[in-house]
Amino acid sequence: MYHSAPEEEAITQKRPKNGGTTSSGASYKEAGVDIDAGNALVDAIKPLVKSTDRPGVASEIGGFGGLFDLKAAGYTDPLLVAATDGVGTKLMVAEAAGIHDSVGIDLVAMCVNDLVVQGAEPLFFLDYMATGKLDVDAGRDLIAGIADGCKQAGCALIGGETAEMPGMYEPGRYDLAGFAVGAVERDRVLSGSGIQSGDVIFGLASSGLHSNGFSLVRRIVEDHGFNYANPAPFDDTTPLGRALLEPTRIYVKSCLAALATGGDPGGVRGLAHITGGGLLENIPRVLPAGLSAVIDANSWPLPPVFAWLAQTGGVETLEMARTFNCGIGMAVIADPDSAGDVEAALTGAGETVYRIGTVTSGKDDAVVLENLEDGWRS
Repeated sequence: MYHSAPEEEAITQKRPKNGGTTSSGASYKEAGVDIDAGNALVDAIKPLVKSTDRPGVASEIGGFGGLFDLKAAGYTDPLLVAATDGVGTKLMVAEAAGIHDSVGIDLVAMCVNDLVVQGAEPLFFLDYMATGKLDVDAGRDLIAGIADGCKQAGCALIGGETAEMPGMYEPGRYDLAGFAVGAVERDRVLSGSGIQSGDVIFGLASSGLHSNGFSLVRRIVEDHGFNYANPAPFDDTTPLGRALLEPTRIYVKSCLAALATGGDPGGVRGLAHITGGGLLENIPRVLPAGLSAVIDANSWPLPPVFAWLAQTGGVETLEMARTFNCGIGMAVIADPDSAGDVEAALTGAGETVYRIGTVTSGKDDAVVLENLEDGWRS
């Protein structure tokens, strides 16, 4: 089901004066919608979509809907888990920098990382792109990023929509939305209900800003006159635009490996994707009532991009902690008896793992950040 859908604006046929006839008339293309460009994009992305194929895919692109066979994917009594998200104003940095090959990865990451925290394996993904005027080359770069993200997550890109909407979006502007579906066997759903006082909290290193806080990032860049094409102040080997657009890390395969440790029910008791709201807002989403996460900010290094934003923008430490991931993209809460196996599984799957804290009871706040000033000055 991958196709280009022109917007539904009514086009009025030109009428000749005095009831005469005319061979000239209004066209969709003259109104700003190029169906041929949409078809060219579909042709260009067919190999990209095909490259994400996996067991369970039961349809080809081009139809009205994508089919997926859960039985062929190996499930017996599954629950479906769905997530949808976008990339936010990070797209405005991509547009300003003229770099479109990475935000598709962000789009997939924001959805599939939300699936795996519930124990679900992402199965398939669909995307929606809306633009004022379709640029086939930029569109192909976007879909290439989405396909790359799907391969990193092990899910199939089985459909999508490209809408050209002149008047709604200015030329050169676009928006992205994604939708992912995963599955988990009914008895393996991860809800966080098993988390206990004394559990270990691991932090998985982020790849950078991921996809949150970009309204503040853009304001700092604009207020201080930085150019996205110039070397990044925190990394002179990379243009600022490219550095800020470092794609969101996809934690699916490593978290699934960790979930397989420790027998039944497993060594992992909870996962929290650290998105908007940072550690302060996201870890409490999986904690049972009465428990708190005590996090030591000295236990991992603050990546240079965050230190630069804090210093350049004069952003207060607590504001940093509730706006950005500050170097931790996923929190993993583990049974202390299985913590070594969980850490080994995560490290073996390619993650940089920090032991950042513990779960405790009797605290007033759901998240207690200790050594915050000392830990984030370095």
